[in-house]
Amino acid sequence: MSSVKVLGDEVLREIARELVAAVRANITIDWTLREDVRARLRVLVKRILRKHGYPSDKEEEATQTVREQAEVLSEEWVA
Repeated sequence: MSSVKVLGDEVLREIARELVAAVRANITIDWTLREDVRARLRVLVKRILRKHGYPSDKEEEATQTVREQAEVLSEEWVA
């Protein structure tokens, strides 16, 4: 079952807003090279997903997607 069907668009928007804020607040210039920072971000992402009732069977995939997107976007954020 898709997360959109389970949670709805509005909840997913709120999750996205929280994820962006958390990632932006926790990245550093070398965050992609530092395992401790990446681990902290994974924990933050999972906490936000669980808080909003994100389906647990989709959590790992969503966490990976957030990390990949953050790597792309963070180049602009830390510049």
